[in-house]
Amino acid sequence: MADWIGINRRARRCYGFDEVALVPGDRTVNPNEVDTSWKIGKMTFDIPILAASMDGVVNVKFAVEMGKLGGIAVLNLDGIQTRYENPDEILDQIASATPDEATKLIQSLYMKPVKDALIAKRVDEIKKHKVPAIVSCIPQNAKKFGDIAIEAGCDMFVIQSTVATVRHVATEYKAFDLEKFCKEAGIPVMVGNTVSYDVSLELMEAGASAILVGIGPGAACTSRGVLGIGVPQITATVDCAAARDYHFKRKGKYVPIITDGGMRIGGEICKAIAAGGDACMVGSAFAKAFEAPGRGYHWGMATSNANLPRGTRVKVGQAGTLKEILLGPAKVDDGSQNLVGALKTSMGSLGASNIKEMHDVEIIIAHSFQSEGKVFQMSQKIGMGK
Repeated sequence: MADWIGINRRARRCYGFDEVALVPGDRTVNPNEVDTSWKIGKMTFDIPILAASMDGVVNVKFAVEMGKLGGIAVLNLDGIQTRYENPDEILDQIASATPDEATKLIQSLYMKPVKDALIAKRVDEIKKHKVPAIVSCIPQNAKKFGDIAIEAGCDMFVIQSTVATVRHVATEYKAFDLEKFCKEAGIPVMVGNTVSYDVSLELMEAGASAILVGIGPGAACTSRGVLGIGVPQITATVDCAAARDYHFKRKGKYVPIITDGGMRIGGEICKAIAAGGDACMVGSAFAKAFEAPGRGYHWGMATSNANLPRGTRVKVGQAGTLKEILLGPAKVDDGSQNLVGALKTSMGSLGASNIKEMHDVEIIIAHSFQSEGKVFQMSQKIGMGK
């Protein structure tokens, strides 16, 4: 599987969304009859698409609306929503900044400490609307924020960092005990991010209820440029899904794999699930919603890092309502709206009745897949040429 890249050094070929295609099988299914539901812990969700825990994507209003539509929106406890009583004023500042000012402004705005009372308040504001409250933070804050959020009634907790491992080495501070946290939480704990088989397996054995897969593919993330790390999402998902299947075979516990980042359109979500994902976490596609708090802008979770920002603010515009982006009807022709409809139609065309069957469809390497026969779209910058 590996090629020589120099003396005594080999490198494995890995694949991203643009390099593969899905192959129809020997049957088709009515798209209206396919089952897109998935489970995490004892919770079942109709829609296998999560809104990423990014400040330009999810606030209380967005989380409530997403929950009512049958999906998951994760609120970032390290962000604007828990640092400021009135986050709208801060979001206005970020949206109005020039490109040259944006990163520096975000760094300064995120210097204000998180308020414990606001963590509980945001969870309560979501729960009042009878939808699941799902929140996230970095490992350093997980114990403190987790205790507050769980007491306030959150339904699921997400621990998310650029690279997640069970075995974190540090002498300057006490490493976070992931296994202990998962054991004592009393609610499902989603952990990320990773891109490898071995680490996924260790995270599952430590008690993670779901694994987030992806390092650096997001539209607003610059980790791949700044740090040079990451694995293309098709290969990363396949590898982590293999760990999930081995863990289930050995322990009898099924831990869902969630492909996180790099998906802009329906076809990429379909490929992620075919590669083994049980669900997908999406940021930029939802940042385009009228309900999103970013005012048509989207920025990476590590943009605010005071020493080494690994994200940037990007302009994505406002394209439609959350319902249109998630469930349609689509008003554009590029696959960025009616994401669930695209998934159901793809599943029907591939003969997959449910997510598990989608994992078994044939995937081929197809380098010309995006451009074959699309010369007019490319030259006119319409459809797949945008």
